[in-house]
Amino acid sequence: FLSREVIPTSVKFRNAQYYPNYYNHLIGGGFTYRALADWYRYHQFPQPRIWAFTSWFAYHFLNEVVENNRYSGPNVDPISDFYVFNTAGFILFSFDKVAGFFANTLNMRDWSFMPAIDPWLGSIENNGQNFMTRIKLPYVRNLSLMYHWGTHGMYGLSYHRKRGNTYSLAGGLVVKDLVEIKDDGSGHGVRELTATLVWTAGVFWDHDNSLMASLILSGTKGYKARLNIYPGVVKLGKFSPGFFLNLRKDNQMVLGLHYMLPVGLGRRVR
Repeated sequence: FLSREVIPTSVKFRNAQYYPNYYNHLIGGGFTYRALADWYRYHQFPQPRIWAFTSWFAYHFLNEVVENNRYSGPNVDPISDFYVFNTAGFILFSFDKVAGFFANTLNMRDWSFMPAIDPWLGSIENNGQNFMTRIKLPYVRNLSLMYHWGTHGMYGLSYHRKRGNTYSLAGGLVVKDLVEIKDDGSGHGVRELTATLVWTAGVFWDHDNSLMASLILSGTKGYKARLNIYPGVVKLGKFSPGFFLNLRKDNQMVLGLHYMLPVGLGRRVR
């Protein structure tokens, strides 16, 4: 458990379950908690950190429920996610200096997709939480090194233009499947999962670190192309919705509209 889930003792994919724990649960989870706290404080909620903790706890709990699916039995993954790394992230980002370092020095931002419900199929489309960090390169004008991650990891370069516009190109690996690690003969009977990985690449346009549009291509079994155009790009009078157009692996297209709500409206075109 410790060597695979907590302590980085191996760089082999089969034994590197700790990788998403650090990036998605410790850093990503902690960042999300702090962003929620700031949002509740800005909107003058009483006890904003309690509201933030409740929201953060609920979404992490539902995430583990979805990941566990119908499996019944001992399972180490939610233990490390929930009790070790989520807790550590919550504590870590409760400190102002830590939150300030990630937000200001590393320019960390939430660059998630725009989720939508397809009421005709009863499905959730275009979901996925992503993060971005970026630091300027020394001696190179207008260029930064960026890292974009979620269920993937992509390194790339950002080119800064005038008026706060930045264009980025990145590539890396994304999870294709979660597979169960075969029993090593110890007979402990505990479920352990690892991931199979395939290629992914993306181009991004942001304005002052706020994502405006992205196109991500990959070899996953879900979407092989995802185009997201966020609110603020297309303006129809005072109305500025977001749109997405995804291409599934089976060549079905998914269209979506998003505006001022946590979820939008999607439609899969058969």
